[in-house]
Amino acid sequence: MPTFHHAQYDLSINPDQGWFSVTSRQYPIRLEQIRLNITFTANNRRQDLLSIWQTHTATEGEIHTPLGRLRSFTIDSTLPIGGLKTRIEFAFADHLPFLLWRLFLSNLGEEPVWIERIELMRVGGMQSDSRLDFGRPFTARDFWFYSNGWQSWSYTAAYPATASLRRSRLGAFQKPMVINAGTPDLKQNGYFTSDFFGILTDAAQHTAILAGFLSQREHFGSLEAVLYDQPALRLWANGDHTLLESGSTMHTDWAVLLIGSADDAGIFQPYLHAVAQEHDVHIPKESPSGWCSWYHFYTHVTAQNVEENLNTLLQLKPSLPLELIQIDDGFESQVGDWFTFKPTFPEGVAPLAEQISQAGFSPGLWLAPFIVHPQSQLEQEHPDWLLRDRRGRPVNAGFVWNAFAHGLDLTVPAALEYACQVVDTAAHEWKFPYLKLDFIYAAALPGVYHNPTLTRAQVLRRGMQALRQAAGEQTFLLGCGAPLGSVLGLVDAMRIGADVSGDWLPAFNNIRFPFKHEPHMPSARNSINNILTRAPLHRRWWINDPDCLLVRPDTRLSLSEVQTLATAIALTGGSLLLSDDLPALPQERIRLAQVLLPVIGQTAQVLDLLSSEMPTLLRLDLEGAFGSWHLLAHFNWEDTPQPWNFEPQTFHLTGKGYHLHSFWDDNSFTCRTGETVNFPPIPPHGVALLAAYPQSEGITYAGSSLHISQGLEVKRWQFLEDGLDLELDLGRSFEGWFELLLNQTPQSVSGDVLRWQEMGKGRFRFFVQSEGIPCKIRIVSR
Repeated sequence: MPTFHHAQYDLSINPDQGWFSVTSRQYPIRLEQIRLNITFTANNRRQDLLSIWQTHTATEGEIHTPLGRLRSFTIDSTLPIGGLKTRIEFAFADHLPFLLWRLFLSNLGEEPVWIERIELMRVGGMQSDSRLDFGRPFTARDFWFYSNGWQSWSYTAAYPATASLRRSRLGAFQKPMVINAGTPDLKQNGYFTSDFFGILTDAAQHTAILAGFLSQREHFGSLEAVLYDQPALRLWANGDHTLLESGSTMHTDWAVLLIGSADDAGIFQPYLHAVAQEHDVHIPKESPSGWCSWYHFYTHVTAQNVEENLNTLLQLKPSLPLELIQIDDGFESQVGDWFTFKPTFPEGVAPLAEQISQAGFSPGLWLAPFIVHPQSQLEQEHPDWLLRDRRGRPVNAGFVWNAFAHGLDLTVPAALEYACQVVDTAAHEWKFPYLKLDFIYAAALPGVYHNPTLTRAQVLRRGMQALRQAAGEQTFLLGCGAPLGSVLGLVDAMRIGADVSGDWLPAFNNIRFPFKHEPHMPSARNSINNILTRAPLHRRWWINDPDCLLVRPDTRLSLSEVQTLATAIALTGGSLLLSDDLPALPQERIRLAQVLLPVIGQTAQVLDLLSSEMPTLLRLDLEGAFGSWHLLAHFNWEDTPQPWNFEPQTFHLTGKGYHLHSFWDDNSFTCRTGETVNFPPIPPHGVALLAAYPQSEGITYAGSSLHISQGLEVKRWQFLEDGLDLELDLGRSFEGWFELLLNQTPQSVSGDVLRWQEMGKGRFRFFVQSEGIPCKIRIVSR
C-alpha cells in the first residue's frame, strides 16, 4: 500500500480496496478509508460505482500547477460498466499544508452517459471501517460547522453541531436564487451542507478540517457534514445530468483537504491563498468609495435624481471625497431590454456618465445581463434564448420585480453574444468604467441547456469570461448575486452578503412577521452577518463589497444599528458606498459617513468566526506614525441592552495594559494588567468600538473623533526634547478633536489647535479644524 509522508500529514492509498486515508502529523485527527463514488445514468438507468479502482495501474510523477511543482500519484482504472475509465490524481508538496486530488472520467463505450454526481470524499458515519477521528470520543457540543452559501446573498455562518441549517421558507419565490440545486437543503439537527468549501471545527481542541475545492470552473462543489452519532463528511462535484458523449472526457476541479488550527492563519489563510493563486487573482489597490442610487430611489430613480446628488457630492467633496457615482436599477425600460430607457431617462445614461466624469467622479452602472423579466421585449422576441425545463417551460429564476424572472441559456450563442454586447456598450460606448453585474446566478440554474455537454458551472464560468473580455481589463467589475467560485479572477470586487435595507430584520411591502427569520432576504442584520462571516475573503479573492451604508434618519434603523453597520463595513475594509438622497441628509448624519473616509481597507480578524452563530468580536491591528494600536469591536445582537466587561484576553491581547477609548459614545478607560473594565451597556443591535493603545511612560495618543481608526489621521509624530511635533491629515477637510496622555500639563500649544482642555488626570483633548490641508501642532510639556 503506497504511503507518502508529508510535513503536515501522512497519506496512505489502497488502490486494491479503493480507499485512501489521511492522518495529521500535528493534530490528533485521522480520516480513515475515504472512498469515492460516481453516480451516472446510462440506458435510462441510474447507477453508482462505489469501487472505481478495479483493474488499475498506478504511477508516481510530478505535475506543474499554478501552486508550483507538485508530486503526484495517479491511478488509472477501467470500469466494468458502461465503458467508463477513471483517472484519480493525488497531488501534494511540503510547501502546501493540504492534500489535492481530482478525478478524470472518460467514456470509452459506444453509448452516451449522463453524469449526476462525482463524489470525491465519503468518510465516517455508518460505513464499515471508515472513520472521522478527532483523537477522542465524538461529543457534538464541542463541534461547529462553518457553512458557506452558494452565492453572494446566501447566508453564511458557523453552526453548533446540535443545531440545524437556517433555511428559507419562501420556496420557489427565493430558493432558485440562493440555493445551489445540487446542494441538499434540509432542516435536521446535526445535518449541514456547504458550497465550494466548509470547515468542521473541534472547539475544545481548537482544531479544524477544511474540505472543498480549489475552483468551480468545472463543477459546483458541495460538502455535507453529519454530526450526530458517528460524524461523517461527504464532498462531491455536481454532475448536473451532463452528457458525456462517447469518446469524451471530463474532470473535476481539484478537491482540497486541510487540517489545521481553528483560526485564520491555520485554516483560512492557506486555503484562500491557494485559491487565489489557482485563479491568478489581482486585486485593486484601493477599496472603492462612492454613492449608489438604489436604497433611496430604487426603481423610481430619475436622471434628475442622479444630477441632484452629483451636485451635492460636488459641494461636499472637500469633506466627503467620494469617488464613484453608480446608477442602479431603474434606468432601463425593462430588465432584459438594456438598450431602451424609461421616460425618466430621456437621453439614456451616456450623457450622465459624461457629466459625472467631467465633475471629477467615476461613473458606474448596474446591469443584470443574465436575467430576464417575463414582460421584456427580449423574452417576447427571443424565446429561444431562455433556459427551459424538461417540459419546455422557462426556468424560474426567483421572484423579483414582482414577477418570476427567467434566465438566459448562455449555451445559445446569440444569447451570450447579446449579454456581451450589453456590457461592451456600457463600458465603451456609454463610457462607464465601473460596472455592477447583478443576478449572475441566473445563468447557472438547473435546466435543459442547448449544449448538454456543459455543467452549470462551466456555462457560468465561460459566460463570465466572455463578459470580462467584453468589458476589457481596465473596467472595474463588481459581481453580485454570483456563485463565489464562478467569478474568481474575473471580478475586481464581489458582494458577499444579502442586500442591506432600512429594516433591521427582513420585511416585504412593510409586512414583517412572516419574513423576520428569513436568512437570505434584504435586511441590515442579514447583510452584517455575511459582512463578518465572509470577512476573510477581502483582499485575498477580491475587494469585498458589503453593500451600501444607509445613514439617513428616516429609515427604520436606530442610530445604534446604523453605527453597527458602519463599524462592520469600516473594520472589514471593503467598499464604502452611501445610498441616501444626499441633498436631504442632515449634517450629523453626513458626519457618520465622513469619519469612515479614507477607507481603512484592511480586514479585521473575526475572533469567534468558527465558534459563534453570529460573530461578536473583531480585532483590527493598525500601525501608524505613533506606533501600533488595536481597533476592537464587540457587537450586541440582542433586542435589549447588554452589559459587558472588557478583558484583554477576550480579544487575544497580551500586553501589560491599555488605554481605551470608545468611539461612538466617547468614553475613556485604562485597563491595567489583570484588570477587568466595566463598560456601559451596549444598546440593542449596537456595538462598542474601542481603540486600545498600549500603555507607555511617554506621551501617548489616546483617542480621536476625526476618523473611525482613531489614529490613521496622524501622519507625523516626532518627539522633541521639550515635547512633541505632530501632523494630522485625512486627505479631506475635518473638524473634531484628538486626545493625548501627558505626564504634565502643557506649557504651550502652538499651530493648528483651536483650543484644548484637560479631560481627566493626565488626559488632554485638543480641538482642530482643517480645510483640507494638514494640521501641524507643537506641544511643549516642560
